[in-house]
Amino acid sequence: MAETQKVRGRYFEEFELGDTVSTEEHVVTAAEIMAFAQVSGDDNPMHTDPEYAKTHMFEQRVAHGLLILSIASGLTWQLGFMRDTVLAFRDLEWKFSRPVFIGDRIHVQAQVHQRKAMPRLGGGAVIFEVRVLNQNDDIVQRGKWNVLVKSKE
Repeated sequence: MAETQKVRGRYFEEFELGDTVSTEEHVVTAAEIMAFAQVSGDDNPMHTDPEYAKTHMFEQRVAHGLLILSIASGLTWQLGFMRDTVLAFRDLEWKFSRPVFIGDRIHVQAQVHQRKAMPRLGGGAVIFEVRVLNQNDDIVQRGKWNVLVKSKE
């Protein structure tokens, strides 16, 4: 799987250790932060109140960590390599390393770290090492995603 190449629906058997993808950039907006606060119920003023945020350690509003994780998931999905072949997002290990601010440009890099056949579930687990980077190529979030992917047979 070539980096930045948009491919469609890879089966479990088609993933190889070291395969890497990189997404397009996404600009984080104040509107996204406010919408996430409303949907999630997390209206912490460090996310939603510009005046309060000036008194906080970051001195400006910071995006919810789970918003950035959700955007990362969407950016990765948009590449299409799991379209019609993903069976389940099984679990994740995740670290929030740096804040993401309004106007930051983020993108995702994901690399196949491990594969495990699970024939009784109709496929296999593909574990990706995932990094979310900002416009300075600083890692803002990182971890592992365990995805169950359909087998060819």
